[in-house]
Amino acid sequence: MTELLIGLVITIAVGYYIVKGYNAAGVLLTAGISLLIIAGLLGHSVLPAKVASTGNLLTDSLEYVKYMLQNRGGGLGLQIMLLCGFASYMTHIGANNVVVKQFSKPLSFIKSPYVLLVAAYIVACLMSLAVSSATGLGVLLMATLFPMMTAMGISRPAAAAVCASPAAIILSPTSGDVIVAAEKSGLPLHVFAVETVLPVSICAIIVMAVAAFFWNKYLDKKDNTPMERVDISEMEVNAPAYYSILPFMPIIGVFLFNGETIPGLTLDIYTIVIVSITLGAVVDFLTNRLNGKVTLSNLESCYAGMGDAFKGVVMLLVAAGVFAQGLMTVGTIDNLIALADKAGAGGFALMLLLTALTVAAAIATGSGNAPFYAFVELAPQLAGKLGLSPAFLIIPMLQASNLGRTISPVSGVIVATSGMAKINPFDVVKRTVVPVICGLITVIIGTFVLVPMYV
Repeated sequence: MTELLIGLVITIAVGYYIVKGYNAAGVLLTAGISLLIIAGLLGHSVLPAKVASTGNLLTDSLEYVKYMLQNRGGGLGLQIMLLCGFASYMTHIGANNVVVKQFSKPLSFIKSPYVLLVAAYIVACLMSLAVSSATGLGVLLMATLFPMMTAMGISRPAAAAVCASPAAIILSPTSGDVIVAAEKSGLPLHVFAVETVLPVSICAIIVMAVAAFFWNKYLDKKDNTPMERVDISEMEVNAPAYYSILPFMPIIGVFLFNGETIPGLTLDIYTIVIVSITLGAVVDFLTNRLNGKVTLSNLESCYAGMGDAFKGVVMLLVAAGVFAQGLMTVGTIDNLIALADKAGAGGFALMLLLTALTVAAAIATGSGNAPFYAFVELAPQLAGKLGLSPAFLIIPMLQASNLGRTISPVSGVIVATSGMAKINPFDVVKRTVVPVICGLITVIIGTFVLVPMYV
C-alpha cells in the first residue's frame, strides 16, 4: 500500500506543477527519475529485463533515460519528427492553403464549425482501422487534418482533441489488445471482435461525437477561445490547385501500402512519409521549372520542422515514458491489481471496480496497453470464482484502458498532439474528458445490455 501512496502523491504533484506552468518535460523527467530511485531503495528492479544494469542505483535510473531516448527518439520519435517536418513543408510551399481553399467550397453550406468537428472525428475514427498506434494516428492527423480544421473555424484545442481521440475506442478486430482480450474471454476472435465489441464501440463513438459537439461549443464560449476561421476570399494562394493532393499523401499511403492492399508491396509509416516528402519535392521542382535551388531551399522548412518536433514533442514523450516506468517499477500498478483481487463484490460491481482501476492506471501511466495487459490476467480468475462470463469483465476493461489514455496528460498521444498544436496538454485533456466519460458510460451500459453476465 505504501507504493500506491507514493505513486499517487507524486502523480498529484506532477499535475500540480504542470498546471502551474512548469515545463512539462522537466517535471515528468524529474518525477520519473525520483520514482525509479525510490523503487530501487525499496528493493525493486529499476530497469526492464532487456536493459543491462550499470551496477549502481542512481546510474540505473539515468540508464533508463538513455534507453528511452534511443527507443522513442529512434522509433516513435522519428515518426513524429518526419510528420512534423512534412506538415511544415506543406505549409511552406502553400499546399495547406490550397486544401483549405478547395475544401471550403463544398463545406461552405455547413455554417457551424462544430458540425465540421464531428465529421472530422468520424473520419479520424475510421482512420484508426488503418493506423493501430494511438500516438502515430494522432500525429498523422495533426500533420494532415489539423491545419484544415483550424482554418475552417475549429479552435486549436478542439481540433487537437479530435486528433487525440479516435483511438479512444477500439474498432479494429485485429488490434493486439482485441486478440488478447478474445483469448482471455475464451471466445473466437470473430465472435468477440465483430459480434460483441464492435456494436458497443459504434454506440460509444456516436455518443462521444455528440458529446464533443456540445462540450467543445460550451468550452469555446466559456473560455472565449479564439476561433481561427479564415476568410477564404482573402486567403493568399500561390500554389497551383493540384498541390491539394500533397498533404493527404501520407494518409493515402497508409491505406495503400501499410498492409496487404497491394500484394508484395508493404511500406511502414516512416517510409510512407519519406516517400510523401520526396514526391512533394519532385512536384515542387517541376512546378518551379526545374529550379533546384528553390526546391532545396523549400525543403529547409521540413528539416526545421523536424528539429522543432524533437525539442517540443519527442522530449516530452521521453519524459512521459520515464515517468510511466517509474510508476510501474515502484509498484503502483501491482498494488492496484492486489486491490482488485481482494475485492469481494458481485458481478456488476466487480466489473465497475476493474474498469475504474484500469482507467486510473491508464491515466497515471499514460499507457493504454500496460494497464489492460496487467489487469486482464485477473479477469478469467475472478470470473471463474463468481461464475461470470470473462467477456463481461474484459470488454469494459479493454475500452477503459484506451479511454483512460485519452484523458491522461502524460500519454503519448496527448503529449504529441498538444506539442504540435503548441498548447498545454491539460487544454487537450479538458476537451477530451467529457466525451471520454460519456463513452465509458456507454461502454458499461452496452456491455451490460449486450453481453451475458453469467456463463
